[in-house]
Amino acid sequence: MTDTQTILDLEKTKIIELFDLDRAARRIRDAYIASSKGDVQTADVGHLSFPEVKGDCHIKSGHITGSDSYVIKIASGFYDNPSVGFPSSNGMMLAFSSQTGMPQSILRDEGWLTDMRTAIGGAIAALALARADATQVLIVGTGTQARLQACCLNDLAPNRKLEFQIWGRDAVKAKSVVAELEKSGITASVAVDLPSALGTANIITTTTPSTKALFDAGLVCAGTVVIAVGADGVGKQELPVSLIADADLRVCDMIRQSIGHGEFQGAVSLDPSIEIIELGTILSGAHPGRANAREIIVVDLTGIAAQDIAIAQTIIEAAASPSL
Repeated sequence: MTDTQTILDLEKTKIIELFDLDRAARRIRDAYIASSKGDVQTADVGHLSFPEVKGDCHIKSGHITGSDSYVIKIASGFYDNPSVGFPSSNGMMLAFSSQTGMPQSILRDEGWLTDMRTAIGGAIAALALARADATQVLIVGTGTQARLQACCLNDLAPNRKLEFQIWGRDAVKAKSVVAELEKSGITASVAVDLPSALGTANIITTTTPSTKALFDAGLVCAGTVVIAVGADGVGKQELPVSLIADADLRVCDMIRQSIGHGEFQGAVSLDPSIEIIELGTILSGAHPGRANAREIIVVDLTGIAAQDIAIAQTIIEAAASPSL
């Protein structure tokens, strides 16, 4: 797209129509690697908090070296919205020329692309760090992200016979998620007892806006990878600090975000010397990742601008060349 062309302006329905999961996953994987290599320029995350209505807004921006555009993303989460008939997520992405600054694209995705890139990130981390024989997946949470994490992991791992358990504080909501997954051909069941489910899972993904640990330390079995995607702001927490501190390997998408407002902020405040590895260094092969089948690995995914750039570019390219 040249700067003299009309600005691409897409609504959510068209964005979904143009979306290709495999292409987006490849681009996001490459974006993680570029970020860890220092090839992504990323501004500090902007935060607005609305605690009286359980809401928050994040503003992320960035540019991948060599990319034709830079992206600014606005994403909100108002977690009581479903009770009044509105989605919990909303937002849009804006793309500008990295050569002239001229606006190129408006992606009115209503937060859908953010939800998808978060779920794809969780799947990429799980496939990179889970044991080769891992098939038992526990999703903690019953919102949009719980559904998408299960769907993306299942679709990106077609050769694994994955079995999903869904746990939530509200059993009715957990049953609803399971029903939706089963309609998509995914093997799923409700986890009635969280401690028991933790003890049988070898991939655990937490997807909540919690501000305190969801379970006690010591319940996660050897060989498990735990992926936390909920802590994307100061004060949020899903995992016990001791689980993070005692893990054999700690992985995140971006260290400065993770220790600043991610899941690792509590553990680092207690021990600033703990080692944290970025996911991109594992995906590139610069770090070996899992060393043996008994390691407990904890992953903190705060969501990085490189993901937003990557997923936005897949839509822009698909709109320009629908045959891709």
